[in-house]
Amino acid sequence: MIVIKTHEEIEKMAHACKIVAEVMEDLKAFVKPGITTKEIEMFAEEKIISKGGTPAFKGYRGYPASICTSVNNQVVHGIPSRVRLNGGDVLSIDLGVYRDGFYGDGAVTMPVGEVSLLAKKLLKVTEEALYKGIDKATPRNRVSDISSAIENYVEANGFSVVKAFVGHGIGMSLHEEPQIPNFGIAGQGPRLKEGMTLAIEPMVNTGGHEVSILDDGWTVVTIDGGLSAHFEHTIAITDGDARILTKI
Repeated sequence: MIVIKTHEEIEKMAHACKIVAEVMEDLKAFVKPGITTKEIEMFAEEKIISKGGTPAFKGYRGYPASICTSVNNQVVHGIPSRVRLNGGDVLSIDLGVYRDGFYGDGAVTMPVGEVSLLAKKLLKVTEEALYKGIDKATPRNRVSDISSAIENYVEANGFSVVKAFVGHGIGMSLHEEPQIPNFGIAGQGPRLKEGMTLAIEPMVNTGGHEVSILDDGWTVVTIDGGLSAHFEHTIAITDGDARILTKI
């Protein structure tokens, strides 16, 4: 069932999403070569709590950390560890915040020091694909209009979208209906309506779309070893353009 939110509920979500956005900005200044992803997690958790939120991921379905940190060919759900980042790495950070009964969810992939031209293009295209999808998040469009816009833009730039993991509705639960694939044919799926709140999150690979899950049961990696990037915003459908809740 797709839950339509009231104006008051969306404003509550906006508070959680504001924390997501602010912590992401803090992390962009904190991440550098030589730091561990565990140190990044500890920094993020402290920031979330200090701003009045609760880390949404910690303990969710048994996940052991407050954020996800995925490096290079890790697509999503990487678990923070004592492994140090190197210059030239790309780091995807996915974090969620719970506050006042509602969730916010966002992700960004950032360069660690100076990265390759391929990595720069991957990050640019993935973030642009996110906004191509958001542009389609208007009333009377359908879910797959978002999906198709993302896939078409990514493939036109020579990359592939991950098909095994998708975006989702969000609100009083971290994951709600509908699912939002990053691929598909336009004009299909549920019709978008004012008051729907969605987490749109393209995951894009330099190589093929195929992925696998490591033995830790969480970390998703590209099978061919290619780089991967992940960008995500929580949005609300309005009577006009979508409102991006996780953007400062």
